[in-house]
Amino acid sequence: MGIQNEITEPSNLFNEDGSLVQRGWARKPILTYNKENIGKGWTRIKEWDHYSILNKQFGLQITIGDIGYLTQMSYVWLDFENKTREDKGLFKFFTKSKVLPLSSLEDSVIEFPTKKFKASITKSKDKRIITIDDPTFLDKGIKGTITLNDNPKWDNTVVVTGYNEDPRLFYYNHKINMMPASGEIKIGDKTYIFEPETSFGLMDWGRGIWPYRTHWLWASACGMVNEVPVAFNLGYGFGAVGSEESATHTENIIFYDGKAHKIDEVTFHHENRDPEKPWKFTSNDNRLNITLKPVISHREKLNFGLIYLNSSLLHGLYSGDIILDNGEKIHIDEMLGHAEDIFWRW
Repeated sequence: MGIQNEITEPSNLFNEDGSLVQRGWARKPILTYNKENIGKGWTRIKEWDHYSILNKQFGLQITIGDIGYLTQMSYVWLDFENKTREDKGLFKFFTKSKVLPLSSLEDSVIEFPTKKFKASITKSKDKRIITIDDPTFLDKGIKGTITLNDNPKWDNTVVVTGYNEDPRLFYYNHKINMMPASGEIKIGDKTYIFEPETSFGLMDWGRGIWPYRTHWLWASACGMVNEVPVAFNLGYGFGAVGSEESATHTENIIFYDGKAHKIDEVTFHHENRDPEKPWKFTSNDNRLNITLKPVISHREKLNFGLIYLNSSLLHGLYSGDIILDNGEKIHIDEMLGHAEDIFWRW
């Protein structure tokens, strides 16, 4: 592809007719989500906040996603030593795209709108605070608070993607791929401590209007390499990114000591989306060649008629080589991360 249009000037996300003002990638979410000019009604809007906090022993993920006619709320507990995954999810109907905040940078508090469990996501200055409290989890209960430290000097993954078939379709996404995490989670009488030297959080903040059928691939990992923070974000599938005549960018970025190193197209190599076998990732500019060895694999299928999900997800250990903008090669050895290949109708 070769084109990597970097957005450097702040603006609104939408023109008055609902089309995008700018398309491309950015190091920070400098476009304002002026939702009053969004191009379609609440039944088409998709918004979510997702956090994943992991170390090589255990991890917590929490997600709230509002697609207008329903909001999905869920959390996942991952035990990498025992290779187990436990989750809980539920729905609240006809939320009409009013649950989540307009900005990923402004201070906010998201209280999950359910009585089945308590959860919240708080943005306060440079901290993002996750709380969970569910006495029914595994008949033991889960409760705790984790604080993520978001370094404002570090670059992030931001993409503004359009669609050829309708200028009012879009995808605006902000990911923070590495945030040191501290706190603790109690499950029953056992306490799991997250220490910032070894535990890191990932934020995935998305807002969009897409076609009814969507297929995307995403991978991310982070850790320390020779005492330097290293992370990467890989993915494709949304919008016009894969179309040569209108593509403006990819979301493939390597982060080294907080600085973004942009790479071009990345291919996910897997055997029929099998999450129990290693996945390989290569880039067309020969700057990335890594393999993900699965530790916890997960497949999920949902079919509610209007809503259909077919996902293949794995958490595991990445090994291989990445090359920075200056040509320096960085070797990754068993860095914890995830990858997914997902089909949606929603």
